Amino acid sequence: MTEQLDLTGSFTLPGTSMTLNRMGYGAMQLAGRDGGKLVWGPPRDVDEAIAVLQEAVASGVNHIDTADYYGPHVTNQIIRKALSPYPDDLVIVTKLGARRGQDGSWPHALSRQELIDGVHDNLRNLGVDVLDVVNLRVGGMMEPSEGSIEEPLSVLAELKRRGLVRHIGLSNVTPTQFSEARTVTDIVCVQNFYNLAQRSDDAFVDDLAARGIAYVPFFPLGGFSLLQSSALDRVAASLEATPMQVALAWLLQRSPNMLTIPGTSSVKHLRENLRAAALKLPPDAIATLNAIGERVQVARQSNQ
Repeated sequence: MTEQLDLTGSFTLPGTSMTLNRMGYGAMQLAGRDGGKLVWGPPRDVDEAIAVLQEAVASGVNHIDTADYYGPHVTNQIIRKALSPYPDDLVIVTKLGARRGQDGSWPHALSRQELIDGVHDNLRNLGVDVLDVVNLRVGGMMEPSEGSIEEPLSVLAELKRRGLVRHIGLSNVTPTQFSEARTVTDIVCVQNFYNLAQRSDDAFVDDLAARGIAYVPFFPLGGFSLLQSSALDRVAASLEATPMQVALAWLLQRSPNMLTIPGTSSVKHLRENLRAAALKLPPDAIATLNAIGERVQVARQSNQ
C-alpha cells in the first residue's frame, strides 16, 4: 500500500475552494517514446504511465498539470484512463495557447476558435464537464514576450461565464501582462520558467505571494537539460539527498505560494521527487544555493 506523504503543506487558490498540496505532478513527460523530450505520440509503456499517475495520487498529490497539446491528446487520455472517476479533491490544471504541427512544432493557438476548440478538446479527453483551472499560455517557448493578452484572455473569461472553465491562470507572462489580465478576469495562478538557476522572476514571485496568488514554476529541475552545478552536488551530498531533491526543496522553501509540478515517466523517480517535500534545507545550504542563480545572472549580463 502506498504511503500518504506530507507534501509540505498546502495552498488555497485565491477566491476558490481548491486547496492544493504544494508538491504536485506535471504530466508532460508521459507523452512520447523518448521520455517526453519531443512530447509527441504515445509513451513507450502505457502501463507505467498509468502507474505513475496512480502512485502520485495515492501518495497525496492532488494537483496535476497537463495540456491537451501534449502528445497531442495523449496525456489527457492517459490521465482519464488512470484516474477517472477522479477523486473529489483532485485539481487538474490544463493550458491553452498552443497546438502541435505535424513536424512536432509548437505554434501559437490563440484565436477565438482555437481557444474554444482547445477547451472542448480538454473536456472530451479528460472526460469532464468543466475544467478546474485553465492557464492561458502566451510568449515564446521558454520566456514571455511583451504585448497585450486581453483578446485571448477575454475568450477564456467568456468560457468561464458559460460554465466550461472554473478558474483562469496565466503562463509565460510578464508582470505587466499579469496586471492587464486582472482587469479582464480573476487570476488564480501564474506558471513561468523558474528554478535555482533561472531567477529572473524573483520580484514577481514575491509580488504574487503578497497578493495570495500561486506561482507554479515550469521546468523546476531545468527542463530537458537538467540543472548542473557543483555547488548543488555538494549541498545534496551533505544532506544525503539527490541534487533534484535539493532543487525541489529549495523551491518549496523559497516562498509559501510556490507550487511545484516536477514531471517524470518513472515511478521510481516520482517517489524520489516526492521525498523532497520532507527535506529541510539549513540556512547555509540555502545561501549556497541562492548564489547559483546570482552567478548565472552575472554570466548572462556579461554575455549581453
